[in-house]
Amino acid sequence: MSGSFSRRDVLRMCTAFGALTLAMPLPVEAALDLIQAAEDRGSSPTPTTVMGPFFKKSAPRTAVLRTASDPGLPLSVKGRVSDVRGDSLNGAMIEVWQADHFGRYDIEGYRYRATLVAGRVGEYEFESVMPGHYPDRVAQHVHYLVRAPGHKPLVTQLYFATDQIFEGNPAKNFHRDPLVPSMDVVRPVVLTGNPQAPQVSVVFDLCLERI
Repeated sequence: MSGSFSRRDVLRMCTAFGALTLAMPLPVEAALDLIQAAEDRGSSPTPTTVMGPFFKKSAPRTAVLRTASDPGLPLSVKGRVSDVRGDSLNGAMIEVWQADHFGRYDIEGYRYRATLVAGRVGEYEFESVMPGHYPDRVAQHVHYLVRAPGHKPLVTQLYFATDQIFEGNPAKNFHRDPLVPSMDVVRPVVLTGNPQAPQVSVVFDLCLERI
């Protein structure tokens, strides 16, 4: 046996030995395909999509969108903002908004809305809940508006590979929601925490085009 392993091999072994748990119903190999596709994409711009009707200006600067009493599966999202050359965009402004567990947007206030500022190496992170489905959309999603000086604003959405609409095969079924532009915005969901208090996490990197 060779002494070197690809990243895919390492991730497969991690899932086999319990060091990495992928939220079902996504099969391990399908999740690894998503991870590999993101790495192969390199510094290509993140695909864009529509802004949607529920954007509100002046969302609060907070990284915690949920409260301890909120219903729904706790969700942690993190990633890095960079440009097409791979340079980190520290200070990039990231606005996120989403529906709550029941698929409802807060129109009157600012629940599940936030403004984030990318850190020194372009990193960002926030805590929320897995958004619910709502009648006018097919897939669960989180909206993004990302801005950085010298770069085109990015309007995109994060989707979840475990969404039931994809039936465990987002590579084949992502087009079931006509607003999903490509597989690049569908991300694996990793189960964390313990069986009594499950949580999930997602990595969603963002790449902006230069003006």
